[in-house]
Parts: sequence; C-alpha cells; structure tokens
Amino acid sequence: MSTARGIHKALLFATLLATVAHPQMAIGQRDSTNWLAPIKWTAEQDHQNMMDQLGIKSLRRGADGSHPNSPYYQNTDEAKANPDPHLPDVLVLRSGRQVTTPEEWWSERRPEIVENFEREVYGRIPANVPPVTWRVTSVVLTNNGLIPVRIKHLVGQVDNSAYPMINVGIQLILTTPANARVPVPVMMDFGFTNLAAFGRHQLVATNGQPRGGLAVVFGGVNWQQLVLSNGWGCAVLDPTSYQADNGAGLTRGIIGLGNHGQPRKPEDWGALRAWAWGASRALDYFETDRDVDARQVGIEGLSRFGKAALVTMAFDQRFAIALIGSSGEGGAKLSRRNWGELVENLTGTGEYHWMAGNFLKYGGPLTARDLPVDAHELIALCAPRPTFISYGAGSGPKGVEGPWLDQHGSFMAAVAAGPVYRLLGRKDLGTPGNYLTDQMPPIGTALVDGELAWRQHNGGHTDGPNWPTFLKWAGRCLQVQPGS
Repeated sequence: MSTARGIHKALLFATLLATVAHPQMAIGQRDSTNWLAPIKWTAEQDHQNMMDQLGIKSLRRGADGSHPNSPYYQNTDEAKANPDPHLPDVLVLRSGRQVTTPEEWWSERRPEIVENFEREVYGRIPANVPPVTWRVTSVVLTNNGLIPVRIKHLVGQVDNSAYPMINVGIQLILTTPANARVPVPVMMDFGFTNLAAFGRHQLVATNGQPRGGLAVVFGGVNWQQLVLSNGWGCAVLDPTSYQADNGAGLTRGIIGLGNHGQPRKPEDWGALRAWAWGASRALDYFETDRDVDARQVGIEGLSRFGKAALVTMAFDQRFAIALIGSSGEGGAKLSRRNWGELVENLTGTGEYHWMAGNFLKYGGPLTARDLPVDAHELIALCAPRPTFISYGAGSGPKGVEGPWLDQHGSFMAAVAAGPVYRLLGRKDLGTPGNYLTDQMPPIGTALVDGELAWRQHNGGHTDGPNWPTFLKWAGRCLQVQPGS
C-alpha cells in the first residue's frame, strides 16, 4: 500500500470514529479521483469535535454585552476588573532569570513568548503550507479625489496540487500615486475587495466615475485619500477570500487546504493567524512590485481585523508599522481583565475559530489567569517597530464605541509592553510605567512621542478619526515626508 493511500485510509477511519460518536456529522466522501472530500460540519459540530479532542466536558458562558438585566451582563466596575493583577513579566524568562540585554530578548525571551502564543492562543502555521503565486488581473488609471492613482487588482493563487478539492485565491487591491517618481510606502488594510461586502461602510465615488474611483469612508474620514495625500500607497486585503470568518469554514480555506479538508488538531492555526499569513504573502508580492517600498509597508485593521493586524505585526517582523483599531479581547486587551468581552466569549461557537483549538481550555477547565501569556506580550512582540493602539470612546453620547472592548485594559497592556521598547532603545508611551495605576490620557489626547503610541477618539467603532494623527506620527517614525 502506498504512503498516500495509507494516510487517506487513516483519515477516513478517524472520520468514521468521529461520526460514530456524533452521528449528525457528515462524513467526507471521496470523489472520482479518490480524494477525500472536505468534511462539511457546522461550527457547532466542529467546536464539539475540538472539545472532544481536548477532553473538555463543558465551557463557561461568556459575558453579555447587550442586556443589562442579564445575570451574565458584562462587568464595567473597575473595582472588580483586575482579579489577577499579576501579569506574566515580559522580561523574565521561564527559568526566572531577568532579561537585561537586547541580545537576550531576541535569542531567549522573544522565542519563549512566540512559542506560548503559537501553542496556546493563535496556533501554528503548518510546515507544509503551500506557496502562493501572484498575478495582476487588471490595472486601472484613474483619480482618487484629485490624486491620479494606479489601481492594481491581484489574486494570490495558492498551490493546491497536493489537495485539488480546495481552491484558495487571495484577493488584494493595491493603489499607488500614479505620478510617484520613487517606490512609495504602503498601508495595507484588512477589508473587503468585493464592494458589495462593505456592508455598513459608506461608498463614495471620488472622481464622479463608478469604475476604479471608489473609496471607503470610515467614521467620516476617507482613509485612502489621507494616505494617498501623504504620498503613500494603500492596499485592501480581503481576509475572508482565503479563510472564512466562521467555524464551519475551518475545513476549507487555507486552513482546510493544509489539513486536506479534515478537522484541526489543538495546536493548528485559527483564522487570526491565517489572516495574518495572507498579509505576509501580500508583503511577499510587494517585495516584487516596483511601485512599492516594501521596507515601509504598514498593516491596519479594525475590530476582529484589528486583532489580525496585531497578530500580523507581532509575528512578521518585515512589517514596518501598524495601526491597531479597536481590537479588544484576543487583540490588545488584557485577557486577565474582567471587563466587557472575556476569554469565555472567544471560546464559544461564534468566535472560537479565530483561535487555536488549545485556547478552548481557558474557557473550561482553566481560566484566563492560567494563560502563559497576555496581550502586553503580543504588543511587545511588535517592538521596536512603531505600533499605534487606537480606540473609540468607551462611554458618553450615543454612537460611541462602548465598554465591550475594554479601552482601559488595552491601555494597560500597552503600558506593560513598554519595558521591551525601552530595552530595545525605543520610547514607549512615556507614562510612569505601572500598568495598574497609570491613567489614560483624556479622549482626543495622543501619546505619540515614542514608537509605541496611543489615542482614543470621541467616536464609534472605527479608527477613522485617528488616521490623521497616525499618519503624522508614522511619517515621523519612518521619516516619510508628506507628498514625497
């Protein structure tokens, strides 16, 4: 019997065992070429399968952010917000030894932190992840506002020769100033390349022509025009084009392709890590594009895509700068904080697919206090590169972002990441340095004197009002002159 046929039989046997335990689960069927078809499970079925793999009988219920009379309503009382005030020390090795030099950070402490995040939180990128071939599908010369631009539509085709049952193409749109005389920096946004998928975001034709001249307005701010007017390029990467934002999609997309359509194992990557992988592949392309200065490519995202942007920045050191928008739990928020959204929300069937399977343990037999890492260490992995943490207001008039994302907990995480920036010779937020006692600045006041930056605007779930501040800060950090 060949090795490949033996593997297919073993996978089929494993699937049959799972189906005996859960008769409602569909069995992957072989097609005429003898490939085992991807398993078709609901998110609930896939979630249960992972619980079975981990031996978890039940999970705690997450917080309720919508119904104040619910017994599970989110905590917004600071007196109850820090049940475990002791964070893992970002500069202390597992052995207990203090890291005191940049060399020790790079060779010892940083790899420890990366290993913990990969094993327990976001998952590992498989060694056999297939390569990507990029092709330009169209080039449009048009205007964005008054700025002549070149818009390239691209598809990154993932090699599926090892498993043709799943086809994956990464959708990317790159816009650069048409009159630029030199390669330009680029800000890459996790967004949607299918205009119909923008949903709540307003679409405006900036040049009076529907084709090629569309820009997206976030919170009243056209971020693309701001970026272009500063002499940068902008790109939109659609993460859902290569990995769906739901648990039912885990046996498809790039995760499913790597697993030949079969369920994940506990250490396999979740959607956040997969989305970050796609951003890295887009950066691979930028390194070949003469219009782009690939040494000055930034990453940006909002909400769940803010989480993905932070994961991207943390794991791929080629990204030069980041704008992390309202990322909350699983992003810049301290998981040990009892405020708003909790770890237990991320381990439920609606969001577990963002994380590694192992993360489910912390919503069941273990708690957030048992996590070997927390958000301050994810931010520290971005050091010494410039990283801007952005939020909207947590309370106030109607239309603000609300407390669910725990703005204060993310500020605390940024403060606690500061020692790594300082160790590597960069400036942090410039606060006294005690994450439990440092006070957030007033809304609208930016902490932008260092490579680690913070600003909270008085608005809703958007980073639009922070773009002007970010671009001024980014130009200084990367020494880019507006309009150059």
